[in-house]
Amino acid sequence: MTRLLQPVLDTADVGRSAAFYLAWLGDGWACRGGDPAPDADWAVLQGPDGARLALQLADPFDAATWPRPGVPQQAHLDFLLDSPAALEATRARLAGLDAPLLRDNGADPDEPLYVFADPDGHPFCVLAVGA
Repeated sequence: MTRLLQPVLDTADVGRSAAFYLAWLGDGWACRGGDPAPDADWAVLQGPDGARLALQLADPFDAATWPRPGVPQQAHLDFLLDSPAALEATRARLAGLDAPLLRDNGADPDEPLYVFADPDGHPFCVLAVGA
């Protein structure tokens, strides 16, 4: 049997990216082995449910410019929240972390979602479908 272990995102700064994801994913998420060293080239974040996200240093690194032309998004992550209230709380939390809002579909009755970018420009969706 083959199982997907984790998505891996390229980053210009492993420590900065790890700090961003840990700050917004919150309780129960931790960096395996402790916080990455300032010059780290790899980090694995793990959630309380066993979900994992790895970060890999890329030099040079070209940040995605999506939805503008230039550098495509290449990949993105989707995070499912369990209610519209949780979606709005997450939007506020990400705004407090200065995550750029790339698309606002929060008012969509069928699929309310927001698309943000992490510090390296990787788009990610937070959504509350079926909640």
